[in-house]
Amino acid sequence: MKEKLEIGSESKPRFEFRTFGQCFGEAHRRMARLSVPVPEKVWERRSDEIYIISRTNDVNNTKIRDGKMDIKTFVRTVDGLEQWNPLMKGEFPLTRTVLEKEVFPAFMVGMPALLKESYTYEEFITMVREHPDLAAVRVSKQRFGYMVNDTICEAGNVLINGARVFTINSESTEVEDIKRTLADIGLEGVENINYLQAIKRVIGMSDRPLANEQFCK
Repeated sequence: MKEKLEIGSESKPRFEFRTFGQCFGEAHRRMARLSVPVPEKVWERRSDEIYIISRTNDVNNTKIRDGKMDIKTFVRTVDGLEQWNPLMKGEFPLTRTVLEKEVFPAFMVGMPALLKESYTYEEFITMVREHPDLAAVRVSKQRFGYMVNDTICEAGNVLINGARVFTINSESTEVEDIKRTLADIGLEGVENINYLQAIKRVIGMSDRPLANEQFCK
């Protein structure tokens, strides 16, 4: 039996299509017109987050929001759609054990010297900024929520260390529903780019372009 999805609610692991560029105006317009009514709380959402980006890791997605760390890990790709699962959730200060056993292994980099029993947010960010293979990246999001073909959708303006890009996505537990949504809004064949990949491309850690780099008319 197909699971009924609700925006903002937990569900079993979802598959996701997401892409980044400068302009997806027509796809956004179609998404808005095809959407069923959604709760007012998801009409527009704003957040300020820190993503921890590692040169050697593309499978664990780490972000910090409101003093809490959230790490998701890549599971598999089905028909070009990615599935991610929660790996770790923690709140600062973080203990040395958590940093040694969960956090730094997720970055897949050399372990810095951990001499204290716990670390505040400021102390952790300092370690990240001093590490040659890590970057703490500021990400501000303005997201607009929709529901198309029983898939949770959003379009949004994103600032990555101050650089503006546009993102659009569709996610669901059902792969076929996402594929139908992509066809309906005109995003078939567009590259699927997750936040890790997009941030690396914007800050120069990867030399690949975004999916769409043209300005909106």
